Amino acid sequence: MESPAVTKFREYIRIKSVHPKPDYDSAVAFLDQYGKDIGLEVHHVEVSGGGYTNIVVIMTWKGKNPNLCSVLLHSHTDVVPVYEDQWKCDAFAAIKDENGDIYGRGTQDMKCVGIQYLEAIRRLKKEGKQFERDIHLTFMPDEEIGGICGIRPFVKTKEFADMNVGFALDEGLAHPENKYSVFYGERGLWWIRIKCEGNPGHGSRFIENTAAEKMRKIVNKMLDFREKEKLRLEANNTCLLGDVTTVNLTKLEGGLAYNIVPADLTVGFDIRIAPTINLKEFENQVATWCKEAGDGVTYSFVQKNDDQTLTPHDKSDPWWNAFSTACEEIGVELSLEVFPAGTDSKLYREAGYPAIGFSPMRNTPILLHDHNEFLNEKIFMEGIDAYCKIIPALANVPEY
Repeated sequence: MESPAVTKFREYIRIKSVHPKPDYDSAVAFLDQYGKDIGLEVHHVEVSGGGYTNIVVIMTWKGKNPNLCSVLLHSHTDVVPVYEDQWKCDAFAAIKDENGDIYGRGTQDMKCVGIQYLEAIRRLKKEGKQFERDIHLTFMPDEEIGGICGIRPFVKTKEFADMNVGFALDEGLAHPENKYSVFYGERGLWWIRIKCEGNPGHGSRFIENTAAEKMRKIVNKMLDFREKEKLRLEANNTCLLGDVTTVNLTKLEGGLAYNIVPADLTVGFDIRIAPTINLKEFENQVATWCKEAGDGVTYSFVQKNDDQTLTPHDKSDPWWNAFSTACEEIGVELSLEVFPAGTDSKLYREAGYPAIGFSPMRNTPILLHDHNEFLNEKIFMEGIDAYCKIIPALANVPEY
């Protein structure tokens, strides 16, 4: 017989909170009723960004000492689109196969975690527990599009300030081995646009100093650097993706016709910078490459994140000590990592709040944003057990 927690998880997956038109209304209604059924205080904060508004759902379980800073359990409600023809079943049907694998967009990223929080709290409340610190749960929109109308305006609200957050948990990744991945930081995100100007003319001639010649030099420099970082990752067994810098060419723009040599061409790169990299030196390197490519080569940033804040992760930190000690009691080895992409927790760190990325999914392939995303129901239920250890440990961190 299926656990009611699994049933709720599958119900959440069936809500099509998928971009570009996420059904946030249904998600909010589902979460409102869920929180009230458990006995949590539920309220909304309206945020604005990108020319529209969204609702952030906040649930609160009051602690014994409201003067202490609170614990925040964060998740997001939105999911990325799917290629329907690449899925073996409806990505929003939450089909469960004979092995207990539940298929659906958001099973790993990250509707599982939102439900695990709630079901752990349901269990703890049934046991009559109450902890020293307030516990808040946030269900955030728009994480998958950069928090435009989600985390970015939310952290600037009075309502968030009033929550008096001391420490936050957010999403992580599955681990294919018998470990839990734990993320204490993220790589910096730079989207760079490089414009190359050159001599135009007829496509039948050998024109000197063209935009294409300059662009080739830039592309070669960038991809040579990419290859060095790739080899560095492959050569070191202890090196993880978050420890190196990735560069990918993602956009090419320019040209008027096949028989006209263009006066300018533009190339765009997605660069994820490891926190060990000196950002000023790296930008100077990009500027040097542009200068070496020739006159009329300039760069600009479409997005530039320079924050390299890392959450403390040694036993001297009371939050890390509580979290890691609880994990030791669970008996699962932790893999300490830098998150290779981006999550809402980066915005919490930037605002001065320590945050850990953690999704309790071991022995599970990493399938976020991938075809046939799934999570096994036993792994899902095990995650609830994990939070039943971790949440009390964090919520009882003594005053310091």
